[in-house]
Amino acid sequence: MGIIDCDNASISCTLNLNEDASEGTSNGVFCIFVLGGPGSGKGTQCPKIVEHFGFTHLCAGDLLQAEVESGSENGSASSELKMIEQFKKEGKIVSSEVTVKLLQNAMQKSTTKKFIIDGFPRNEENRAAFENIVKIQPDFVLFFDCSQEELIRRLLNRNQGRVDDNIETISKRLRVYFDSTLPVIDYYSSRGRVHKIDAQRPVEEVFDDVKRVIYKYYSQKNRG
Repeated sequence: MGIIDCDNASISCTLNLNEDASEGTSNGVFCIFVLGGPGSGKGTQCPKIVEHFGFTHLCAGDLLQAEVESGSENGSASSELKMIEQFKKEGKIVSSEVTVKLLQNAMQKSTTKKFIIDGFPRNEENRAAFENIVKIQPDFVLFFDCSQEELIRRLLNRNQGRVDDNIETISKRLRVYFDSTLPVIDYYSSRGRVHKIDAQRPVEEVFDDVKRVIYKYYSQKNRG
């Protein structure tokens, strides 16, 4: 099956994702993990996917921050919230179980069953916890591939303040990505679930490829 031309395809932008998903997720849930290094463009592309296809966008970091803010507004000082705040201050990854349960709650509250999960799982522990708790696997992974040099250039241009501070922070983030997240991408790649996108190009060119991947997946699935 060839790649569908997204501009000319006579298909609704909001896809019907309620058919059987036995080869991917279950119970009619459609789930895409969006992974890539810091600065690879995940945060730019995800809102475009939401607008074009009608997905619910979930970001573990945003959910954790919302949980902290909700606790502050309610005067809550639970041990769980304290743990989240402390880990965020230290730049460490919050417990996989806590993160996954927040994702699970958000999925259950959503009015759709179509999800893009941004920047998660960040490591093998996250991946295993998601599969064990939520009981699904992603239909596929969008991997925004970008060279280390380009990631650093983008992050430096994005950040303000002392260059030394920026370089130190960027180096830590890149180490987490290469040491912890790439093995997750390799895991799903070995199972044929990764679609690699060249993320070094202009935003619209990248999104054209994203659209092709999603349309192609559904075209093949509907014909399978």
